[in-house]
Amino acid sequence: PWNFCFPQVVAFASLFFILVSITTFCLETHEAFNIDVNVTETLVVGNTTTVLLTRKVETEPILTYIEGVCVLWFTLEFLVRIICCPDKLLFVKNLLNIIDFVAILPFYLEVGLSGLSSKAARDVLGFLRVVRFVRILRIFKLTRHFVGLRVLGHTLRASTNEFLLLIIFLALGVLIFATMIYYAERIGAKTSDPRGSDHTHFKNIPIGFWWAVVTMTTLGYGDMYPKTWSGMVVGALCALAGVLTIAMPVPVIVNNFGMYYSLAMAKQKLPKKKKKHIPRPAPLDSPTYCKSEENSPRNSTQSDTCPLAVEEGAAERKRSGEIPKGGL
Repeated sequence: PWNFCFPQVVAFASLFFILVSITTFCLETHEAFNIDVNVTETLVVGNTTTVLLTRKVETEPILTYIEGVCVLWFTLEFLVRIICCPDKLLFVKNLLNIIDFVAILPFYLEVGLSGLSSKAARDVLGFLRVVRFVRILRIFKLTRHFVGLRVLGHTLRASTNEFLLLIIFLALGVLIFATMIYYAERIGAKTSDPRGSDHTHFKNIPIGFWWAVVTMTTLGYGDMYPKTWSGMVVGALCALAGVLTIAMPVPVIVNNFGMYYSLAMAKQKLPKKKKKHIPRPAPLDSPTYCKSEENSPRNSTQSDTCPLAVEEGAAERKRSGEIPKGGL
């Protein structure tokens, strides 16, 4: 029972510290947890000593202590995983492990530089406080505990071509309609306005890129809008083109997600076998020794095309002690 419960306890503890760390990160930006502190600095220039009084905003110490406890847990978890990992190079190349290291390192650097008073140390400390946003990347660690997030990751990797196609379509539409709206808004310009930009928000084509993106994605912030009848026609065409452009690649992405999700749910519903039969290796003089897997029956789990099936198949063969291809 202890062996069965211990991995679950570690998983729940990791999930708890991830959520606490993200919550602390969000609360640090709230005004109620920020304190105004008066800091005095002594500046000596030659024989003149000047005392400077400056104001600095500091975070409540309780949040810093909570973040320190979370970082200690993440550090211990990271060290245990890298020590127990058989392939260190593969561990270093893993994206989630890189995120773990990048999210942990700034805290230790900030603690180490907080006691220094030199200008260079203060500059580095200010930079580290700016890059605190990397802590939010810990949310990606939840993919280790939730099947749905892993399905989403597989879907994004499998839909790379569709996303690239969507970006190309949007880029072409943005370029075309930003140019059209720039010239369409100048049709009604007055003769006293040589630039033709006093009556419109579209001062140049690059500014029109933002409007085209917002319109094609049907957001419509309203910060920029056409004021002439010709510009309104271009805006209507831009909105219609955006709807059609986004609607074409999306069904393919949805189908990929449905396929991976159905496979993941089917894997979870399979009954777990308590007793595994470990096959004995065939004798050297047996005609079935080193028999190729091409002649053996294959699973109907789409293991050749689905990464989830490959992972599940590898784990199943490892648990059952299956002999790898090629014999002993």
